[in-house]
This record gives sequence, structure tokens and C-alpha cells, in this order.
Amino acid sequence: MTDTYPQALAQSLHKNQISRRQALWLMGASTAATVGLQGCAQSPVTGERIVVGMSEAQERAVDAEVAPHQFSQDLGPVQDRAVNDYVSGVGQRLQGLSHRPQMPYSYRVLNANYVNAYTFPGGAMGVTRGILADLQDESELAALLGHEIGHVNARHAAQRQGQSMLAQVAVLGLNIAAGDSQWGGLVGLGSQVGASALLAGYSREHEREADALGQQYLVKAGYPASGMTRLHSLLVSEQKEQPGLLETMFSSHPMSSERLETARRAADTTYAASARAPAQRERFMDHTASLRRIKPTIADCQQGELAMATKTYPAAQAAFASAIKRTPQDYAANFRMAQCLQAQNQAQQARRYAEAAQAIYPQEAQAHKLSGVLALSLRDPGAAFAHLDRFDRQLPGDPGVTFLKGVALEGSGQRPQAAAQYRRFLQMGASGQAAQYANSRLQAWGALR
Repeated sequence: MTDTYPQALAQSLHKNQISRRQALWLMGASTAATVGLQGCAQSPVTGERIVVGMSEAQERAVDAEVAPHQFSQDLGPVQDRAVNDYVSGVGQRLQGLSHRPQMPYSYRVLNANYVNAYTFPGGAMGVTRGILADLQDESELAALLGHEIGHVNARHAAQRQGQSMLAQVAVLGLNIAAGDSQWGGLVGLGSQVGASALLAGYSREHEREADALGQQYLVKAGYPASGMTRLHSLLVSEQKEQPGLLETMFSSHPMSSERLETARRAADTTYAASARAPAQRERFMDHTASLRRIKPTIADCQQGELAMATKTYPAAQAAFASAIKRTPQDYAANFRMAQCLQAQNQAQQARRYAEAAQAIYPQEAQAHKLSGVLALSLRDPGAAFAHLDRFDRQLPGDPGVTFLKGVALEGSGQRPQAAAQYRRFLQMGASGQAAQYANSRLQAWGALR
């Protein structure tokens, strides 16, 4: 690609005539800022020396800076406060019995339909509605949360990634899909820090240690150790029946029959006395009834997302339509339908579902972002900026949205304001092709400082 290409793209943007090739050129821009502190520390669990890649302060900082973006990528906490409070209560019961009770733990049930749970290194934890709807009692939930608390207590993230994790935190993924309309290329730009990328890859040794710690914590909290065994049995059984639904969980938490047998052996020997402890099935069922009532809706969304992953868009659209018919006010179903229609270049129809999702859950940022990129594809930069600005106010710090705000302002002929956004984008440490484009516009306008 020649150095004059950004100028050609700028001319097309000025004329509101971005070609498919030009849109594709924008793909792949990224930034990586590496920050880290490597050294040795004492394991809070074993007391032995371990090699870590971040300090406790950095563990907390990752949670504060990155976790809100990931939780939003997973469509935010479910709108049922009682369910979130219940899960938080179980987690708080466990964390006080852990090796690092001083960490800033937090818990939320997310609107994500895939089956998983994950935690950031400081204890910010997400449990997807996809897995919570499948659990059968409170001891299984305690096992799930205890396992994640185990990762925090053993400092597995600090051991595993260190500098590489903090570099991933700063990565800006540009995921621009080039459509045939004049603005169709600018429909998917944004920060993509996914749990499967940021939190994946625990070793089997780390998983075994988290299992052991989780089982220890749940027994200390008054649950039967068999809760961990039943959790593993459920996941192994579902993986055999519907492997696609657990793909993310098994990539981030490698499962094996050995882990299941280890948990069962510990329940039968070390923790045999806990067999008399109540599993609290009735309490679990009472507190999760509202979520289990929409389990068919969640199942429809799961099938739609699996079809989306294979680009089988008509099947995905049918699945999301079924979910919306079952539960018209389901945020995730409406949002995914908008994404499905967007992928089929049906921007106008997609916009209606994105706006419906906004109305259902105005406090969640992703529908505002999607509405913004859809407005760009429909050659409505003014509306695009309004949506993107609302996203930015709700969830600041997304470099991709900053760049897109500059694009929207440039498309509206507001050159000084666009320059301010491009400058801010570059100041966030951006590099790559999007940064090259932003820099070229600032140079052309004489706006570099």
C-alpha cells in the first residue's frame, strides 16, 4: 500500500463514497502498550516463592480499567437485581474464607448466553446467564465461584501473563466489515478485549489448584464437597452433548476426566464429613426462578450465536426471532438480532432492533455503540456521533469509539471537532493503519501539535 493511500481514502470520506477496498484497508489497526512488573513474590496459598508478572496494585488496576469493558462486551449484568444480589451473597460468603480476603471481589450475572465464568486478577467476576441457568443447586454455584476465587488467591493471572496480559489490555482491535453501501465499511470498529483472549489459557496445573481451593472454600462455607463434583459432571456431560456451547469455557478452563475424578476422590475422603451439609437446592431454585423461566430464550440465543459463528445467518436470524417471540423485552436477543441483520447488510432493519435494545436496557453501552456504527453505514454521521458519544460517556476509554467519533464528525463536515477526536485517539497510544489515517488527516488539516 502506498503512502498516498490515506489521502485517497480521505477524499472518498469527504465525498461520502468509501469503497469496499478502502474500508478493508482500515482493518487491523491496533495499539499495544506494555506495562509490567516482573519478579518474585510469596504465594498467598502455599507460602512458596512464585514468579509473577504484575504487582497486587496492578492486579487491582487491570480490574478497574478493563473489567467494565469486558462485562459490557458480555452485554452487562442481567437487569434482575435480586439475581445479582443472590450470586454476590454466595461469593461474599466464600471470599471471606479465602487466602486473600482483602481483594476487591465483585460478582455479576451477565447477559451473555455462552457457558462460562471468569475472573480478572483482582477478583472482578462474571458468571454468564448461560451457565447459571444450567446449575441445579447453590453448592454448584459455590463451587463455580470458589474455583474463580481460587485463581485470584493463587495469583494465576499474575503468574501466567504478566507483561503480556497488560499488553493485551491495551490492544485495540479494529473489526471493520466492508459493506457495499457508501458508509458500509465503517460498521464494526471498537475495542475487542475478550475474556477468551484476555483470560484464557490457564494450565491444567492451575486448573487443578483452583479446583482444590474452590472445593476447600465451599466446604468451609458449609456446602458439601460434592458440589464441585456435580459441577464438573454437568460440564463434561454438556460438552459431549453440545460441544459448541462450552467452547469458550473449555478453552479458558481446560477440562479433563482427571479433574472430575480428583474432585470426587476429595469429596469421598478429605471432605467426607461434608456429605451431610445441605446443597441448598430449594434456595437456589427460588432465587434463580426468573432466569430459569427464560431458559428457552437463552437456548434460542445460544443456537443463534452458534449459527452466527459459522456465518449461517438465516438460521441465526430464525433463532433470534424465536427468542424475541418468547421474550420480547430480552436485551440480548434484540441486540444479537441487530448484529445478525448487520452481518447480512440489512442496516435499516438492524437499526430497529438496536434501538429496541437501547430502550430495553439504556444503561448498557453496547446497543448505543452498535446504533452508532449502523448510523454510519446508513450515511447518517450526525446520529452516529450522538450514539457513539453516549457510549463514550457511559463507558469511557474505548479507543475504537474515539476513532469512530472522529470519522462521524469528519463526515458531518466538522473538521476541528474531528481533529480533536483523532488527536485524542493518537494520544491513547494508537498505532497501525487507523493511527496512520488519523495522523494523515491531522497533517492535511494542519492540526498536528
